[in-house]
Amino acid sequence: MSVTQLQEFADGYTEAWNSGEPEKVAQFFAEDASLFVNGAANTGRDAITRVAEGFMTAFPDLELLNDKLEILPDTVRYYWTFVGTNTGPGGTGQSVRFSGFEEWTFDQNGLVAVSRGQFNADEYQHQLQYGAG
Repeated sequence: MSVTQLQEFADGYTEAWNSGEPEKVAQFFAEDASLFVNGAANTGRDAITRVAEGFMTAFPDLELLNDKLEILPDTVRYYWTFVGTNTGPGGTGQSVRFSGFEEWTFDQNGLVAVSRGQFNADEYQHQLQYGAG
């Protein structure tokens, strides 16, 4: 994919996260894709849909910001910032703002085959308890 196509892909992916519709996020992945979140594997579109749904349910006001796209020789890094308030079922009521990235490997159809996502889980847990302040 060209740089322009990759940026459009990242913009669309960001919009999917902000749509409140987890199925839209999963559509950016191949049927048998793997999404790793801090090392935990989620394989297949159904599992990826559940990951997105979990965040969308926990943070009904979720806003994902597309910070930067870095094109590397074999992968693409999509840097993001997650903003939201944990007001979903059983939520803490606290606001969070944390950043991370996904490292994408694409299949021959231009969909994500593997995404290795990382963020600071300790900071996330701290913000869930005390807020982003």
